[in-house]
Amino acid sequence: MGHDDAARVAVRPLTARSIVLSTLLGHHPPHLPARALVRVGELFGIAEGTVRVALSRMVAAGDLRHGDGGYGLTARLLERQTRQDESRTPRTLRWDGGWEIAVVTAERRPAADRTALRQAMSWLRLAELREGSWLRPANLDRPRPRAAADQCTWLTGTPDEDPAALAARLWDLDGWAARADALAAALDRAAGPAERFTVAAAALRHLLADPLLPPPLLPDGWPGAELRRRYDAFEAELRELLRQYVAPAAAPTASGSSGAATGARRRRTS
Repeated sequence: MGHDDAARVAVRPLTARSIVLSTLLGHHPPHLPARALVRVGELFGIAEGTVRVALSRMVAAGDLRHGDGGYGLTARLLERQTRQDESRTPRTLRWDGGWEIAVVTAERRPAADRTALRQAMSWLRLAELREGSWLRPANLDRPRPRAAADQCTWLTGTPDEDPAALAARLWDLDGWAARADALAAALDRAAGPAERFTVAAAALRHLLADPLLPPPLLPDGWPGAELRRRYDAFEAELRELLRQYVAPAAAPTASGSSGAATGARRRRTS
């Protein structure tokens, strides 16, 4: 991937922290030993000491937990992994033309509650029509977070105006599609696992912003499914990379076989 590609898709460089998070968020279960995460960092030219410092800081910040021989995601980031997984394989319903509408009816909300509601609405993929009024087509099957259930009154209805025109007002569909196309092209042109990892992380973040609208409301040639397919192909590559390059460090050693396992690792790395 050249400089023009990076500029076109505005890919953020991956830090030691973001490499660790991206690896764990993409791994099931999201738990790996430190040495495995260090070896992933080596793909990006990041020193072992830098990765280990990042791990310590992430534990202190509550992003990771340390135990069971490695590092795993905390509850907050496990929720993020769930959202990412659902953005790739959304549970959709047959759309009958109805919309779900949420109107904020809670009073005297502290700032923390307002922030929690916005986060919940983002996860639910509702758009804000005006302050305190959120809506989207009723084509997704997902639970409502407590913040959304407690602070809003929920209704169903249909718009008087053309629903496709309303969707185009609520979401920047052309902008999302253009960036999705650029990310897919950048994935094709990325050279080597490090560049593909960087672009794929950006593609996954972009999928989190897909409004997941019913097909009748989408522009022709909507690239959501294609970007998911490209990311799935990358994830298969990542699993193979973890198996070949990381799994020797991640695999538990059976009792009485530690010497043989160590010798095998040495032969693989010599």
